[in-house]
Amino acid sequence: THSMPSLNGKKIMLAITGSIAAYKAASLTRLLIKSGAEVQILMTEAAKAFITPLTLSTLSKKPVYSEVISEDGWNNHVELGLWADAMVIAPCTANTLAKMANGLCDNIVLACYLSARCPVYFAPAMDLDMWKHPSTVQNLNKLKDFGCKLIPVGHGELASGLVGDGRMAEPEAIVEMLTTALVPDSVFQGKKVLVTAGPTYEAIDPVRFIGNRSSGKMGIVIADRLAAKGATVKLILGPSRLQVDHENVETIRVESAQEMYEAALKIYPEVEIAVMAAAVADYRPKVVADQKIKKKTNTFDLELEKTADIAASLGKIKRKNQINVGFALETANETANAAGKLVRKNFDFVVLNSLNDKGAGFNKPTNKISLLFSEDKIKKFELNSKEAVAVDIVNEIEQLLASRDE
Repeated sequence: THSMPSLNGKKIMLAITGSIAAYKAASLTRLLIKSGAEVQILMTEAAKAFITPLTLSTLSKKPVYSEVISEDGWNNHVELGLWADAMVIAPCTANTLAKMANGLCDNIVLACYLSARCPVYFAPAMDLDMWKHPSTVQNLNKLKDFGCKLIPVGHGELASGLVGDGRMAEPEAIVEMLTTALVPDSVFQGKKVLVTAGPTYEAIDPVRFIGNRSSGKMGIVIADRLAAKGATVKLILGPSRLQVDHENVETIRVESAQEMYEAALKIYPEVEIAVMAAAVADYRPKVVADQKIKKKTNTFDLELEKTADIAASLGKIKRKNQINVGFALETANETANAAGKLVRKNFDFVVLNSLNDKGAGFNKPTNKISLLFSEDKIKKFELNSKEAVAVDIVNEIEQLLASRDE
């Protein structure tokens, strides 16, 4: 991994609230200090049950504020609100989220939040059902409307033993998000990107469709990664249960290959990069019944016709300075088939997934890829989480961009 740009001299106000995830605040503080930031920690009373002020003042090399009304504390929130380059609330509990959304002010964290003149980032941490509760959803949307920046929650095992959304983002991800926002030196800054993701559903009748097992996860984490690096992303997403929360991503929802084709054709001329990660149907029913087809005969013939080839169509109108990245999910003659796609569809490189690799393919949290370039150049990667694979793919695009800008 290349070294992260530093937060040298940036002033970060880090607020910690009463969640089990508060233990991660120690490594978050260390990472911020290590990247050169000055960190002032605030804690709610409840947070002290999970991690001690002593631990955090030792790591931040500053006294920790937890009362509004201590000797030196009363004016602090106004001064701190002016001092900081960014305020980060991590972990942010459902309770603090609700108080922020409604302007309550009964502790130092909320006093500083209400006085902050700087961007405010919040990293929610709560159990699955709390995270999904309509009141939390409403509070979250309110905060986004106020201009507060959500640090998306992770998916995984929660303290309750349930598995789902609601985990606080990892400290590394939080530092990276802050770095990208406060030190915008990425080559993606201001770049427009198109990403396609997810399956397509081709209607047979009003009820049934032909589809595939893609979850959309790979394309979604790529869109999220590009957005985190400062790109403005338009994500054309087929029928997927997943979504991206990053403010730099605009999601266009589609159902069929034809809808995805039309949306891509419209957006493509205005972007510099296109990443085609969607699993688009190659065929669709030639005739779509307008009523539900009834069960009458023992056999039923369905005539299929080819769908428009999105990648090939974009490859034909590709300008010299555009970068197109394709995906190939193969089961046989993998490298040869992917290399054929590279040429036919005018890709800069192709991301090859093999269904023969354990842990790769649809609906899995992991992936194993190879990148194919012209002149039979190939880069192979080990099995990794889809988030880590997204980092590798985006790094490759970054290198291409950098070499063109030189």
